[in-house]
Amino acid sequence: MTVGLNAFILVAGLLFAIGMFGVILRKNTLVIYMSLELMLNGVILALVAFSRYNGTMDGNLFVFFIITVAAAEVALGLAIIVALFRLRQSVMVDQLTSLSR
Repeated sequence: MTVGLNAFILVAGLLFAIGMFGVILRKNTLVIYMSLELMLNGVILALVAFSRYNGTMDGNLFVFFIITVAAAEVALGLAIIVALFRLRQSVMVDQLTSLSR
């Protein structure tokens, strides 16, 4: 039994949708950040699925670069969130209305 392209695209779409609703509905910056990463994982899954369906390595190559950039993004994003927490003692979005003290 093989899993078809439709199943992969369905799971990728669900991952992206869950991430999108997390970004829209949540107020905690850490949860929003994790939701953004979930959306990125949905896109990566779709790229790999299309690459496998077409029999090429193009999507896999894109995924390699995306994961490399995402690792740097995680480090930078968490550093920004930690800096905001140190400045404001909160990670809630509605309490972070300006970047000044």
